[in-house]
Amino acid sequence: MSIRVGIYGYGNLGRGVECAIKQNKDMELAAVFTRRDPATVSILTDTAKVYHADEAVGMAGQIDVMILCGGSATDLPAQTPALAEHFNVIDSFDTHANIPVHFANVDTAAKKGSHVGIISVGWDPGMFSLNRLYGNAILANGSDYTFWGKGVSQGHSDAIRRVEGVKDAKQYTVPVESALEAVRAGENPELSTRQKHTRECFVVAEEGADLAKIEKEIVEMPNYFADYDTTVNFISEEELKAKHSGIPHGGFVIRSGKTGWEEEHSHVIEYSLKLDSNPEFTSCVLVAYARAAYRLAQEGQTGCRTVFDIAPAYLSAQSGEELRAHML
Repeated sequence: MSIRVGIYGYGNLGRGVECAIKQNKDMELAAVFTRRDPATVSILTDTAKVYHADEAVGMAGQIDVMILCGGSATDLPAQTPALAEHFNVIDSFDTHANIPVHFANVDTAAKKGSHVGIISVGWDPGMFSLNRLYGNAILANGSDYTFWGKGVSQGHSDAIRRVEGVKDAKQYTVPVESALEAVRAGENPELSTRQKHTRECFVVAEEGADLAKIEKEIVEMPNYFADYDTTVNFISEEELKAKHSGIPHGGFVIRSGKTGWEEEHSHVIEYSLKLDSNPEFTSCVLVAYARAAYRLAQEGQTGCRTVFDIAPAYLSAQSGEELRAHML
């Protein structure tokens, strides 16, 4: 039987999830839920329908896993706990500083409804988180480094768009090249947040908006921009569409460390991603973890999980026998 997946929110991420479901033969799209008028939302899957978000809870018995595709700033903190009481859920909550609180809220709701919730799924947090853990566990004597970009951050762009007076925006995270080179050379530098990345914002303001106020609110935004050297560029809507319509991203997780009795040998572990489409790749990770949530629920497990808690075999459509024969 196919795993019946629901998509809650149909923006860039929701569209990516729909495409990823098509590529996973053990899954089917059951429904799409939107806060817009469903009649105005056109999807690609002929066998699924679009419903208003308010109708979701009434369809709980028809969906095995709900993938939430809202933003981390204001959507997911409310939506994920609310839906976890009624569905097995997956989200891509990416405000790192607030993950413990979000985890606790989802855990309470999921246990109340006897469901499984997996939060902060994507590539960071997500795949990068796993590689940080692996590197740290293997090279016990060493240092961790994460570099993002250059690329568009969906969460940060969404946070800018929620600033009063902003019509549209794109934000690029850019690694500081000298810092990246020092880490790859095994120099183990001590780097502050500000020394590792810069942030470039391209903002389309509403007509008559206070540009100075918008810029101040962006550069001082906690958890997003306050700890970085941030540049805010005000541009036209036409320029944003012409030059910043794509959503590329990527980055590097590096662990450098020493081994040997006298720490005489140096090692560098590096995991990198180069993504044409940030939301489409994130969607693929979400769909893999939807499979895991379904399997955990089938086992009778409940409560919240993160990528740290999920065995790799739960992500794959292949059986244990197949994995041992071809991937181990």
